[in-house]
Amino acid sequence: MKNAQIPILGFAAYSGTGKTTLLTQLIPLLQNSDIRVGLIKHSHHNFEIDKPDKDSYRLRKAGASPVMLVSNHKRAIITEFESIIEPKLDIQLKFFDQSELDLILVEGFKAENFPKIELYRPALNNPLLFPNDPSIIAIATDKKIAQLSDSFGSKSMYPALLDINNPAEICSFIMGDFLRATK
Repeated sequence: MKNAQIPILGFAAYSGTGKTTLLTQLIPLLQNSDIRVGLIKHSHHNFEIDKPDKDSYRLRKAGASPVMLVSNHKRAIITEFESIIEPKLDIQLKFFDQSELDLILVEGFKAENFPKIELYRPALNNPLLFPNDPSIIAIATDKKIAQLSDSFGSKSMYPALLDINNPAEICSFIMGDFLRATK
């Protein structure tokens, strides 16, 4: 990711695995350790963050793009894309202010090549993304993964195994193994 000015770590999984739930638990833990966290979430939907009865919505629908909404509490920038194409994470990083952050967490963009923790629940019967994705550095799961012990060769090829239900353990991995390796 040429536009990543700071460490970037993704959370990749199939829908319903618990990415958002885990991230809402991890972010406060990282902040308590003085890590300033930003987040980019990939959405597969045509979402609206603006309301039809608001001036900013009406101005955007009239053709203004981008539109910036600013108050003394927050800022939002809404940019309409001319073409409907799948967004690329590296391009989005150009528009993401990284200047006051220590870490960017990413939910989604699982097909792109950047360090990721795979979330895996065998009971959901989805296939593992690892080993087909060499950028997976850890797998957070709630059960032993038979495929890892049966078919993937030497232990050095394995990503770290973490407990998906233990955000403190995942936070320790991020603070230790991941962030230390990026310095």
